[in-house]
Amino acid sequence: MYNQPHPLEVKVLTRRFGLPNSRSIDTYMANDGYTGLKKALEMTPEQIVDYVKLSGLRGRGGAGFPTGLKWSFVPRTSPKPKYIMVNADESEPGTCKDRLLIENDPHQVIEGAMIAGLAINAEQGYIYIRGEYRYLIELMDKAIEEAYAKGVLGENVMGTGKRFHFATHSGAGAYECGEESALLESFEGKRGNPRIRPPFPAVAGVYQSPTILNNVETYSAVAPIFQQGAEYFCGLGSPKNGGTRLFCVSGHVERPGVYELPMGTNLLKIIHEVAGGVRGGKKLKAVIPGGSSCPVLKADECDINMDFDSLAAAKSMLGSGGIVVMDEDTCIVKAALRIMRFYAHESCGWCIPCREGTTWLRKLLQRFHDGMGTRSDIVLIGDLSKNMLGRTFCPLGDAAAMPTIAFVEKFRDEFEAHLDGKPCPKENISRLVAA
Repeated sequence: MYNQPHPLEVKVLTRRFGLPNSRSIDTYMANDGYTGLKKALEMTPEQIVDYVKLSGLRGRGGAGFPTGLKWSFVPRTSPKPKYIMVNADESEPGTCKDRLLIENDPHQVIEGAMIAGLAINAEQGYIYIRGEYRYLIELMDKAIEEAYAKGVLGENVMGTGKRFHFATHSGAGAYECGEESALLESFEGKRGNPRIRPPFPAVAGVYQSPTILNNVETYSAVAPIFQQGAEYFCGLGSPKNGGTRLFCVSGHVERPGVYELPMGTNLLKIIHEVAGGVRGGKKLKAVIPGGSSCPVLKADECDINMDFDSLAAAKSMLGSGGIVVMDEDTCIVKAALRIMRFYAHESCGWCIPCREGTTWLRKLLQRFHDGMGTRSDIVLIGDLSKNMLGRTFCPLGDAAAMPTIAFVEKFRDEFEAHLDGKPCPKENISRLVAA
């Protein structure tokens, strides 16, 4: 759930959270809503793209690619219709911020998508919503209905003669469809397998037409950029990482929740000051900094700024902003096993390295956790993971391999502690204490 505001938070994307009836278009428009769209309506597509570049906004879905640069890749001379796609298939373990944005301020998402439409002369947008978020489809449909009734959406956007339509589309509960090309396949009614790229969605996306595809948080950030100014937004973050970020803090902390903080906020400050410290006064052991697909950080690596470049330098990723905190009693082998169970289950099976690799890694990790692993298995887990990297159509294979490699390399001693018929030592301790 979204917490009460913390003094370190900077309310930009969440500034309307908590207002009476915050989902309604009347509340939204009474608090600067759609003023960014009005500003964009007076700009050329090139000016809109340049303004987003000036803001320093980078994609909030995981890769952190500069948003304005991504928009500039759409071929303006293409005779095909152009589309806007909002990725609301939020399925990364440890991540729950797009849900809050739709739940509390759906019109901000619509406004951001409409501004993106103006940037590429698109007249149609869609939001692809995760299958488990059924109730959010109803909330978004109501917001879309309100926008049509107010003349914001439709054939005559705000009386300017411009056209833009927007609609929801439900996923079926598949993690793979969070990958952009698999999402497009699913949207078109096909099985959600990734596409071979290039061409990328900017050239051949929805119905093989030019498409801008970003996630909910990215579009939600576009609206305040135009409402409050690109320079203001850029100044909130660290160099080349503009704005704020919704950090989803979970695991062994006193105050888990979603917090909006400036890009580049120190990770230890987030854990100890914002989230109240490690639960029960225990020692910090490790942190997954950006969702389950990101390589783990040991406790002595956590004095780091939470932005894309700082984490990349530490050989990890900011990802979706899902911070999972683990205390001293955590079994790293079990953590790796739980993550791999997820990826083995969610692999679409399209690529052999991913389909077979995630299954074998799950079996190996299960064997290890049960105390039946061998010393050579430690090397095998690492080799198998490395052989998956870069050999699949989409990043799911990498998402499974990268955290596993980090777990084995950084916590080899824990894997060795499970050897020679020893089941999980930490679970044994727990049972003895309980007895």
